[in-house]
Amino acid sequence: MIVRHSRSVLLACTAFVTLGLTSISLAQTTEKPAASAGDSTVLQPIVVKGKRVAAKPGSVADTPLASQTTQETILKKNVNNLADFGRTVDPGVTYVPKQGGAFLRGLGGPRITTMVDGVPIPFLSNAARAANPITDTTNADGGMNTFDFQSLSTLDVVRGADSSRAGSGALAGAFVLRTLEPEDLIEPGRDWGGVTKFDYDGTDRSAGGSLAVAKKINNTSVLFQGSYRKGHEIENNGKVDTIGPTRTEANPADYDQNNLLFKLRQQLEGGHMVGITAERFSRDTTTDLKTLQGATTGSSRVYKIGDYDGTEDNRRERVSLDYQFEAPSADSTFDAARMSLYWQRLTREAGAEGTRVGTVAGPWLRNNQIQENDYGLTGNLTSRFATGTFEHEVNIGGDVSLFNATSFIDGLDACILGTASATAKAFSCPNLHADPADIPDVDGARLGLFVDDKISFGNSGFALTPGLRFDWYDYDPKQTAAFEDNPGFAANGLPDGSDGSRFSPKLLATYQVAPAVELFAQWSMAFRAPTINELYLDFSNPAFGYATVGNPDLKPETANGFEIGANFGDSDTGGRVTAFHNLYRNFIDSETSFANPLYPAGLTSYFNRNRVQISGVELEAHKLFDNGINLHGSLAYAYGKDTDTNEYLRSVAPLKAIVGAGYQRETWGTDLSLVTSAGMRSDGNTRTFDAPGYGVVDLTAWWEPEQTKGLRIQGGIYNLFDKTYYNAVALKDLNNTTVPSNSNTAQPLDFYSEPGRVFKISLVQRF
Repeated sequence: MIVRHSRSVLLACTAFVTLGLTSISLAQTTEKPAASAGDSTVLQPIVVKGKRVAAKPGSVADTPLASQTTQETILKKNVNNLADFGRTVDPGVTYVPKQGGAFLRGLGGPRITTMVDGVPIPFLSNAARAANPITDTTNADGGMNTFDFQSLSTLDVVRGADSSRAGSGALAGAFVLRTLEPEDLIEPGRDWGGVTKFDYDGTDRSAGGSLAVAKKINNTSVLFQGSYRKGHEIENNGKVDTIGPTRTEANPADYDQNNLLFKLRQQLEGGHMVGITAERFSRDTTTDLKTLQGATTGSSRVYKIGDYDGTEDNRRERVSLDYQFEAPSADSTFDAARMSLYWQRLTREAGAEGTRVGTVAGPWLRNNQIQENDYGLTGNLTSRFATGTFEHEVNIGGDVSLFNATSFIDGLDACILGTASATAKAFSCPNLHADPADIPDVDGARLGLFVDDKISFGNSGFALTPGLRFDWYDYDPKQTAAFEDNPGFAANGLPDGSDGSRFSPKLLATYQVAPAVELFAQWSMAFRAPTINELYLDFSNPAFGYATVGNPDLKPETANGFEIGANFGDSDTGGRVTAFHNLYRNFIDSETSFANPLYPAGLTSYFNRNRVQISGVELEAHKLFDNGINLHGSLAYAYGKDTDTNEYLRSVAPLKAIVGAGYQRETWGTDLSLVTSAGMRSDGNTRTFDAPGYGVVDLTAWWEPEQTKGLRIQGGIYNLFDKTYYNAVALKDLNNTTVPSNSNTAQPLDFYSEPGRVFKISLVQRF
């Protein structure tokens, strides 16, 4: 089945790689000087021309499995968020904002690790408040999108089931973010520099500005970056502006987003650097929930017209003390070191406020707040030495953190105020939950240690990197007054604590066929500890006989990942290709049972699936000709299933590709790209929506006037032909057979569509 689905893709990949390797080999043959007899050929490391920033030795991104996007590409592609990134830069990234963030190789949420400057961003969730992630107003799941693209120097997407450096959660891979450093802005020979950007994005009718400046005085450097963005709802392609179940336009919204980044760096003698980093990200959104207004009976849309707003607030704050070391001479015991002592707080809130009509008439408020405070230490050491004909690069590192996680549902309604009618008190109020904690407060600890050794075999170009990581976690739930108010506490009590550990080995083989051609193959293991939500959630409604609860006995998820591929070329001619096969054990999922007499209407709980597998291929290639014409293309294909039930995994995105052609001169250029995707594979269930395939065209152009050094003006028309299309993964569970009415929260299909034709324009000035 897998072979039949992927045969054409594999043939295309073979042709793709053959063409790339052939062109590079021909170029090297032309440039290679004649060697005298007896001379040995010494293969040098791959040198990538352009603005690529080398990953720090021992970092998560220091692997051939990483693909890097620099600040230059972020600015040129007008990337403001993860949706833009997956839309125009990387077809293997699917952004689903209401379901945890980005998906990579069919997995998302806690199965992707996100790190900023080596500090992991936690994934927060409360599944009881996100049962319907599209419409639930108290869905606060997520965390990985709490950063500003304008503050980044690089974004590395590390693919593969590999926890060897990224730690718990890297079942699909990792997003490795590196924020701006003073040297990113200060050019050689200068003591200061900066970049500013102003732009308009028609996707959400937003306007934004950002400024980053850096100054160096002797051995002291300082950097400040700030940005502000104000916008509205993300436009869809719906045209009906009404109240309630017939609406197809997106609900009106307003948001404010800002980010501040400060860095102080002091260079010391002997290659040492000490510094401090402070970062704050905030985004507040208010939505006029017109789709849930206008009814007078039922419970789905019984809110006053013009007086029912949804709110979503995301905040992340971080302070770290940083240390780096680069050996000034080759005889140092350690060649490089990095360490950060940090505090980080992530807060996510989602809710709704207004006036309810019908049975429980009166003021209405629900606000779900989830927060995690982390105190941690992360770092690594690198040492290079030789033993005979073998060259070694040993990396030793790890991370340790203590955390406190809290959650609370704040509420106000007629039942709480005591103004509800007798009928409401008898039949409606027992079904309404407010002011409890669905999840107990949890104090916890996490520890990860790793070691690996890159062993190069003389001048052969061949290297082996064996590695091993150890992860341990310990979670301790606390009994609080808010959790005691939970209706399920009387029946279930305080859940037991949970702990576990795992060793995750890896073996990476690399071979430099030529200075610009690297082949690689890797076997690795990955590990994910269960989340607080999966272990300890207790959303119970005994009066109406249903509940959603966690499972303190869950086993951690594990994976075996197999990768084989090649990186070749430079910024003018090059690309990469990877084939992968990942096997997962103890995959955490949820199921609903009707066998428990306490919950005859259904008890939803978590369990471990036995075996799941995901396989696929990814490729990218580009070519810049001397006459200014450039061609580029990238593709991602994956196929996943539960091997016990043979059930297809609909979280795996259909085949997606970005192909295009452009023309550029020294001061201007243009590009025409096609973003295309296959349709969602049918799961045989007529009640779920199988999003059809699509192809949308983007046309962009840029100009760098000679009269103004460092200025770049760029604009584009996206979805040029105003195509109506859908995000297949976001709508994988949508029941499009439900007829929208006042008794449900369903909307016509166009309400769920992606943006139609939009315009973007930006002005970037470097100085």
